[in-house]
Amino acid sequence: MAHDHYPDALLRDILRRCRTFVMVGASANWNRPSYFAMKYLRGKGYRILPVNPNAAGGEILGETVYASLADVPGPFRMVDVFRGAEAAGTVTDEVIELAAEKGIEVVWMQLGVRNDAAAARAEAAGLTVIMNRCPKIEYGRLTGELSWSGINSKIISSKRQKAI
Repeated sequence: MAHDHYPDALLRDILRRCRTFVMVGASANWNRPSYFAMKYLRGKGYRILPVNPNAAGGEILGETVYASLADVPGPFRMVDVFRGAEAAGTVTDEVIELAAEKGIEVVWMQLGVRNDAAAARAEAAGLTVIMNRCPKIEYGRLTGELSWSGINSKIISSKRQKAI
């Protein structure tokens, strides 16, 4: 798959199917982007399971924080990687190992995170990969929601949009 552009239909399908997912690199700090994205998506009906070895055993927005993907009880369909590109490779390899056991279908790397080698490994294993995108921003854009990140959605209309 070419990773410079993703069809809206693909992103919409992922956001419809993957209602429970893991966020690797989630932070309990309210002013971190991962916290903001997690809070927003929870408000839209998603269940986000946080992974952060430094906060393991604690809670973020009412969800138990896990030390690793292997510790998270399945099933969950997507892993959102809030880590740098190098770490994304290691996380992707762990996803590949756990995909069948946990029901993982999608590796989603956050804004600024791109690891083409990891993406190729994941796709060879049958996973869908999204890179350099944020599910929170894509949700707002695809629903035409007028919010902090949805203003330039290019799909704003006077007609009511269907929810994802």
